[in-house]
Amino acid sequence: MDISISLPPGIDALQKHEQLFDALLTSLSKIEEDLAEALVYADGLAQATTRHLLEAGGKRVRPIVTVLSSMLADENVASGLVDEPEKPIRQAAVALELTHLATLYHDDVMDEADQRRGVTAAHQQWSNSIAILAGDLIFARASAEMASLGTRAVKEHSITFEKLVLGQLWETVGPEAGDDPLQHYLRVIDGKTASLLAASALLGALLAGGSEELVEIAATYGGNVGMAFQLADDIIDLTSSSDTSGKVQGTDLKERVPTLPILLLREAAATGDDSAIKALELVDGPLDTDAQLSAAVDAVAAHPVIDRAWLLTQQWADKAIVALDGLQDSPVKTALADFARYVVSRDA
Repeated sequence: MDISISLPPGIDALQKHEQLFDALLTSLSKIEEDLAEALVYADGLAQATTRHLLEAGGKRVRPIVTVLSSMLADENVASGLVDEPEKPIRQAAVALELTHLATLYHDDVMDEADQRRGVTAAHQQWSNSIAILAGDLIFARASAEMASLGTRAVKEHSITFEKLVLGQLWETVGPEAGDDPLQHYLRVIDGKTASLLAASALLGALLAGGSEELVEIAATYGGNVGMAFQLADDIIDLTSSSDTSGKVQGTDLKERVPTLPILLLREAAATGDDSAIKALELVDGPLDTDAQLSAAVDAVAAHPVIDRAWLLTQQWADKAIVALDGLQDSPVKTALADFARYVVSRDA
């Protein structure tokens, strides 16, 4: 497996803190190797299916947050003279990334997605049943990685997985009568995405020996970054090309998933906004052909609700940065703040 690490913008600023940057990069490289080793099977089909999306790459957001959060617990953090995180930190990062990977297999089956990370979705290449089983195999390996990290780590992982499943359940059944659609949507994101980023930050700080106060700060930061990250992803689904994002543009729209731009569009239409009403006619109309989907995507992407969606997304990134206020200034604190800004400024 080709090991290559591409750090997000903002994190690269750590290069001026040579020891800290080297520790982060070395850890991420080892985590990438550990991820590959974690998905080795004697069975050929198990090997091919579970490594399908791993080898397609990924942003490795959870490992980055785990490692950086662990560095907050280093007493030398203010100077940038931190040591490379120990093996338990990497194990947690591997377990959380594998958990995320497992959910992608299941999500793609439920969403009937065609692509993921620029490659054919696993259920399209094999079958729904095999893709689901591949996801289960990956989660089993994630649990095995977590097993040796202590009772609390195992419990936090279990709680997080329950939140992931509940988030997917809530998305599947939709809001109940009387529920606010936007609040329901945010609840889904908190379960499906933010919980895993919160766990990444929490376990990084916890396993590095951080105080309970630091662990709580890290978890709050991670949860808010997770909210911002998914909100941004849902906007990018409508504004970025497939070549850039690695997913088919308008996937959520085609699957009738009510994401932030669509919910805001419906609010605008309810006030009599003609352009929103016209855009919704395309969104709610047939989306069976590429031309129909493209027209609907273009109509939403061109509407001012996209700017409002980005503004709301920025507020979650701001919350993540504010969560760090109680920490002493350090290169790691700066990197975490820059990472929060990055997730709402990217285009893929």
